[in-house]
Amino acid sequence: MEQGRPRGPLARPRADVPAARGEHTHDESEYAYGPRRMPQRYSVRGQVLDALRRALVAGELAPGEVYSGPALAERFGVSATPVREAMQQLALEGAVEVVPNRGFRVTSRSPRDLAELGEVRALLEVPVLLRLARTVPAHRWHDLRPLAEAGVRAAATGDRAAYAEADRAFHAGVLELTGNRQLVAVAAEVHRRAQCPAGARALAADAAEHVQLLDALAAQDFAAVEALATRHCGAPAAG
Repeated sequence: MEQGRPRGPLARPRADVPAARGEHTHDESEYAYGPRRMPQRYSVRGQVLDALRRALVAGELAPGEVYSGPALAERFGVSATPVREAMQQLALEGAVEVVPNRGFRVTSRSPRDLAELGEVRALLEVPVLLRLARTVPAHRWHDLRPLAEAGVRAAATGDRAAYAEADRAFHAGVLELTGNRQLVAVAAEVHRRAQCPAGARALAADAAEHVQLLDALAAQDFAAVEALATRHCGAPAAG
């Protein structure tokens, strides 16, 4: 495994680079190094994977565009192996697809894709939340409020990558109350697939729903829990 220290997560394209027309392969010259550094507690592959996931939800890797594996490896200051492994994992998750002899194309989520993922999330999470509302005491929901508030703060900054992490942490914290590790893992995978770049207003609304959902759960307001959770998961409206 490559032991070289990565240089940092992907940054946005430099302002002095002309906008692309049509599909093309991005190379290292299009990016400036960002100020953030990847955490060193992970393997190199894990660090690259985390950075690529942040770049995807932040919109720094644009849907439909093709990115060169060697250029990304150069970007991180590592060999091609951890980058290739990370991209193959993202391909398994449906975030990118392999373009032979060119690199990896970022997957475009169609409205139908997002609606279907929202429906799957709702099928997994809504019944569980209703069951938890009947069995979990109110103080346990209050204990989760810091996770919801962290999401509100991240949304307020407009940092889409930070909000994506806070969003996943909140949902994991809620579902962990079931004690079902398999449920938590499966729901997290579907949730990650459903995440995509969003505007500041959408982030703020999503974060506010976390707080509202906790209030409804603590109050055992089952109708509100069902309505909030279904909308929050992004499931299509009934009828």
